Amino acid sequence: MNQDSFKNFQIGFAEVSRFLLPFAVIWLLGAIGLGWLVKSFFILVGLILITPVIAFFGFRWWLRRNLIQADCPVCQYEFVSLNQTEFSCPNCNEPLKVEGGSFHRLTPPGTIDVSAVEVSAKTLED
Repeated sequence: MNQDSFKNFQIGFAEVSRFLLPFAVIWLLGAIGLGWLVKSFFILVGLILITPVIAFFGFRWWLRRNLIQADCPVCQYEFVSLNQTEFSCPNCNEPLKVEGGSFHRLTPPGTIDVSAVEVSAKTLED
């Protein structure tokens, strides 16, 4: 037998540790117990599946509380806006704000808002 061929079959500590390390990790996790790993995996999957459902219903609840549908006080155009916001009417471009569930004109302080009333003309007979 050739002496050099026997040297090719020698295995060093580095090669053995590469094969033994996965077995040692598996043995250590088995000794500690894998229940926590399985439970945490299922909790993580449950959170990933349940969080979008809770967010969807939470967003719908928030929209129901904060969307206001009313008429513009200037042009009577009906549209929807968020509660406690300032915006312009999409029809007449009047600056408006939402207060108390309805739209109000956004005017500077001291401005008097006057509504015009149409009166039919009659002739006075003496």
